Amino acid sequence: MKFVDYVTITVRSGKGGAGALSFRRAKYEPKGGPDGGDGGQGGSVILRGDGQLYTLLDLRYNRHHFAANGQAGSGANKTGKSGEDIVLRVPLGTVARDTDAGEVVGEVVEIGQEVTLAQGGRGGKGNTFFKSATHQTPRYAQPGEEGEERNVTLELKLMADVGLVGFPNAGKSTLVSAVSSARPKIADYPFTTLEPSLGVVGVGEYQSFVMADIPGIIEGAAEGRGLGLQFLKHMERNAVLLFLVPIDEEDPAACFATLLAELEAFNADLLRKPRLVALSKLDLVPPGERDERVRDASSAFRDDAEIVAISSVARIGLEPLKRTLWDRIQEHRGSA
Repeated sequence: MKFVDYVTITVRSGKGGAGALSFRRAKYEPKGGPDGGDGGQGGSVILRGDGQLYTLLDLRYNRHHFAANGQAGSGANKTGKSGEDIVLRVPLGTVARDTDAGEVVGEVVEIGQEVTLAQGGRGGKGNTFFKSATHQTPRYAQPGEEGEERNVTLELKLMADVGLVGFPNAGKSTLVSAVSSARPKIADYPFTTLEPSLGVVGVGEYQSFVMADIPGIIEGAAEGRGLGLQFLKHMERNAVLLFLVPIDEEDPAACFATLLAELEAFNADLLRKPRLVALSKLDLVPPGERDERVRDASSAFRDDAEIVAISSVARIGLEPLKRTLWDRIQEHRGSA
């Protein structure tokens, strides 16, 4: 399925039905009182969170959503039928923004949560509503209220627990495929990952978390170079950031510093998230030299960088990594 995380749609709610102007006419009641019913409510256009969706693809090919009008009221105090709502199912993490005004309409972050994009117009009151002791034969009723129409931009920010950060070919896709059932594209050339993918990582018998493979960042990504700018936004909702730095890099610490600088340039709040550094591709180092290479690489990192060494191909260090990530996620949830 193609990953789509940005789409603009046009929504219009239904107009409310008109109230009825009517009087009772019965055999023994030739001058009965008013009995005009109210008009029905116009249909609304609503977003609803769906935990089974991970893309806005459906909305890309169906960009106009117009709800039905409410029906007019009638005699015998009968209320008109309300227009049917349109409910658009969207992935968790979807932000709705008024395209023209630039204002956020709402965010969908929970399963079943609803955000109204266009409220249906209220039905008009029938003449029964206006009857009083001093005005027993009102000869007017309300028209229905107009609906709303607006352009809405929907933007998806993935709500994964762990976001992978690294340069192209750092081993992110290989890690996701090694610790989950996800099968992102893997190849020996830059930008293998052209769209984010999610994997559910099991920890122990009953615990799990979601890991997001974000397309590789290059230096200057925050200014629009490469693919980074398009996908950096997905990291804003991650609980923990896992930086992948190949152990065979000439200067792993400088690589890490560049990644941090790109995140800071895009959104400084990303640096406040819990983070972990994984020295990847440990299988490329001969077994007898691994401990020394890990010590040498680790000594150059910043003091606040927690470091683990892994090999996704040889499955070295993956269980400790998953446990450490799980602990950091729980700490984040406890402080949120």
